[in-house]
Amino acid sequence: MRRDVRILLVGDEGVGKSTIVTSLIKESFVPRVQHIVPEVTIPPEVTPENVTTYIVDSGCGPNDQHHLESEIRKAHVICVVYAIDNPNSFDRIPTYWLPYFRQLGVNVPVILVGNKIDLRGGEVTNEALEDEIIPIMNEFKEVETCVECSAKLPLNVSEVFYFAQKAVLHPTAPLYDSREHVLKKECVAALRRIFKLCDTNKDGVLDAAELNEFQRKCFDTPLQAQELEGIKEMVRQHAEGGVRDNGLTEAGFLYLHTIFIQRGRLETTWTVLRKFGYGEDLRLTESFLYPKFDVPHDCSVELSPLGYQFLTVLFENHDKDQDGALNKEELEELFSTSPGNPWAGQKFPDTTVSDDTGAVTLQGWLAQWSMTTLLDHRTTLAYLAYLGYPDEPRTSALQVTRPRKVDRRKGKSTRNVFLCYVCGAAGSGKTSLLRAFAGKPFSQVYEPTKKMNSVVNSVDIDGSEKYLVLQEFGSRYEAEMLRNPKKTDLADVIVYVYDSSDTNSFSYISNLRQQYSLDHIPTLFVATKSDLDLALQRHEVQPDVYCRRLSLQAPIAVSVKTGQTADVFHAICRVAMDP
Repeated sequence: MRRDVRILLVGDEGVGKSTIVTSLIKESFVPRVQHIVPEVTIPPEVTPENVTTYIVDSGCGPNDQHHLESEIRKAHVICVVYAIDNPNSFDRIPTYWLPYFRQLGVNVPVILVGNKIDLRGGEVTNEALEDEIIPIMNEFKEVETCVECSAKLPLNVSEVFYFAQKAVLHPTAPLYDSREHVLKKECVAALRRIFKLCDTNKDGVLDAAELNEFQRKCFDTPLQAQELEGIKEMVRQHAEGGVRDNGLTEAGFLYLHTIFIQRGRLETTWTVLRKFGYGEDLRLTESFLYPKFDVPHDCSVELSPLGYQFLTVLFENHDKDQDGALNKEELEELFSTSPGNPWAGQKFPDTTVSDDTGAVTLQGWLAQWSMTTLLDHRTTLAYLAYLGYPDEPRTSALQVTRPRKVDRRKGKSTRNVFLCYVCGAAGSGKTSLLRAFAGKPFSQVYEPTKKMNSVVNSVDIDGSEKYLVLQEFGSRYEAEMLRNPKKTDLADVIVYVYDSSDTNSFSYISNLRQQYSLDHIPTLFVATKSDLDLALQRHEVQPDVYCRRLSLQAPIAVSVKTGQTADVFHAICRVAMDP
C-alpha cells in the first residue's frame, strides 16, 4: 500500500476551494483567503490511514492553466468542487472538468464536493441528491462518491479529505462494477483463491476454526462467537447456499465482500487482498512472490523441515481417495490457486516417483520439490505463496547449505539434496539410467536426448534419507555445460557413463575429462549394459586401470534391462556425501 496521498482540489472560480483547505487547517472559517493556498503537508501520525497527505489548491484562470495541468497529472485523487448556490458550477462537471481530465490522459479517482450547503434553501433528500449524481457516476467511472460540506460552518470538511484518501488507498474501481452492482471478475478470482487457501481441510466450507484463523491473519483479532453467528445469519438470509454445515461457503464469502463494498467498507476487502499479497491491479506482487533470500556463492538451497511438513500436509489434504498418490485431477485442484503445474513442460511425472497409473506418490512429490528447490529456489518461493504457506517469513520453508568447498575440505557433506551430472556418449544408456532411478520401466526404443533431462528420487543412506538429482544434457549440449565453470560449480558429483559392450564408448568420456578442468568435482564411472558381452575398450588403458591411476573407485557395472541398478545410486550418493 502506498505511503503518501496527493489530493488536488479543482473547480470553477468562487466555489470555495481555498476556503475548504483553510477551514481544514484552521478548524474554523476564514472569511478572506489568498487566491491559491500553498501546498499543505499533513504528517502520517495525524491521519487515520497513517499516510503522508499532500493537499494542493488550484486556480482556473488563464494564468493558472500550466500549473493546473501539471498538478492534475501529479495528483493521486482529484476533488472537483462545486457550489450549492451556483448550479452552473455543478453542470460544468460532466461537460468540462471530467472530459478535461480524460483529455489529459489522467485516470485517477474523482470525488465530487458540494460546498456551501449552508446556503441551500429548503430540505434536500438523499434520493434527490442521488438523482443528480448517479447519471454522472454512470458515465464517468472514475467518480467514486459525492460529499457535501460547508467551509463556513464548518461541516463535513474533514470528511472530504477522508473520502479522498480512501479513494486512493482503497479504490472501488478494481473491485466493483458500480453500473452492474457486482464484483469484478478479477476481484472474484482473487477472493475465490483466498477462500480455497483458507479452507485448509478442503471440505468446501470455512468452519469456525478456519474463519478465526482468517480473521487473525487479516485483522490480528479473533472472531467472537456472537459475531460469527451474526455473520452466518445475515448470509443465510440473503445469499442462497451461502451457509452449509454451519460453515461459510464460497458463495457466502463472496456475498460478504459484496456487502462490505456496497456499504462503503472497501478497506475491509482491500485489507484481506493485501494480506494475501495482492496489489492494486489484483495480481500478486513481485515482492510478495519473491521475498529477499540471499544465497552465498558455492551454497545451495534445500527445503527446511517446515517446508517438507507444509508440502506433506498439502499432499495429504488433496489426496481425496487416500490412495497415497495424487492423480491428474487431484493435482489440478492442488495447483488451482497457482498459475498451474510448474513442471508441466518438464516431462512430469516421469521426472519422479509415480504409481502404475502415473499418479505421483508422496515420495515422488517431496522429491520433485527437493529438485525444484535445488535447481530454482525462486520457483519454490513463489509456489509456497501460491499454495498458501502459512508461516512468516515464508523463507522459513527453505535453508541454505554451507559452501561446497568447505564440504570438500572437511571431506564430509552436510547437504540433503545432491546434484549429479550424467555424461557419456550418445547411446551409452544415460537416459535409461535416469528412467530407472525414477522407477520407470526400461524402454527398448532408443531416443536421443535433445534437451536437458532431470530426474529425482530419494536414496536411503544408513537410515538417513537423501535426495539425488540426476541431469543429462544430450551430446549436443554436454560440452557447452562442461566448459561453463558457473554450471560445473553447481555439481556435487559427475557420473561418467560408458557402454561396456561398445569398444569406443570409454574413450569419449576420457576425452571429456582431459578437455575440461573437472578434477575438483567428485567423480564416479559407470559401465552400462553389463548384460551384454564385455568389449575391450579402444583406449590406452582399460577403465579399471584408468580409475586406479586416478585413485578413483572402479567403474560400477549396471544393467538397466535386467534391473541391476540399485548399487549405483547409493554409490553416487556416497561419493557426493564424502567428497
